[in-house]
Amino acid sequence: MSEPWPISAVAPPLAGRATASQRWSDLVFLHWRVDADQVAPLLPAGLRPDVYDGSSWVGLIPFVLDRATVFGSAPIPYFGAFIEVNVRLYAVDSRGRRGVVFVSLEASRLAAVLAARAIFALPYVWSRTRLEVAAGEYRYSSSRHLAAHAHTRIVARPTGHPVVDDSLADFLTARWALFTRVRGRTLRLRNHHQPWRLYTAELVSIEDTLLSEAGFPGLAGSRAPDSVLYSPGVTTWFGARD
Repeated sequence: MSEPWPISAVAPPLAGRATASQRWSDLVFLHWRVDADQVAPLLPAGLRPDVYDGSSWVGLIPFVLDRATVFGSAPIPYFGAFIEVNVRLYAVDSRGRRGVVFVSLEASRLAAVLAARAIFALPYVWSRTRLEVAAGEYRYSSSRHLAAHAHTRIVARPTGHPVVDDSLADFLTARWALFTRVRGRTLRLRNHHQPWRLYTAELVSIEDTLLSEAGFPGLAGSRAPDSVLYSPGVTTWFGARD
C-alpha cells in the first residue's frame, strides 16, 4: 500500500464542476485518541486507519448546516438547513489518499436523511437536533427518534485564541474527501473549501452515548477529549466521486 499523501491545510481544486454546496457554521470539533485496532473493523473495505502520533482518532462534531444547493440551484429552504452531529473516523485508501469515514450523522430533516442514505449510503439518522447559543456557549443536543437512548448534549465555549501551524489540527480538520460504500464499492467523494479558521475551545460539559453506539463504549464518560476546537465555519463545494 502507498504511504499516506501529505496533509495540506489548503484544499486541492475539484476536478470538474461542483455538484452541490453547503454552508457549515459554528462547528465544535471534539476528538479522542483511540487504538487503530478499534477503528479498522468500522472502515469500508479497502481502507486502513489513518494515524497521527501513534494513534487513530474519533471525532464527535456538531454544527449548523444550511444554504444547501444542488447543481447550481438556489439554497434549498427548510430541508437544506438543520443542525447536524456526526461521529467520524479517519482513513487512507490503497493509493494513500486520505479521507473521512462517517459512522453516524444525526439530522432533523427526514427528507435529507433519506436522500443521503439512498444516494450516497451515508449513515444519516433522523433525530431531534438543536443549538442554543448563550453567554458565549454553544449548547448542542441531539436525540434519535424511536431510539432516545442514542443522544448527545455538548456545551462548548470558544476561547478566541487562533490555532495556527498546528499539525494535529490540520490532521483532524483538513480533510478534502469522504469515503463511503455504495453497491459493494468503496467510493471517495471530494470536497473543497477555504482553509479553516480554527480557535481553541473549552468543553464545558458533555453527556453522550453516540460514541458508544458507534463502537467506542464509555469513551465520552471516561476521559476528556484530547482536542477541542471551534470554527465559525466555511462554505463547502462537493465534486464527483472518484
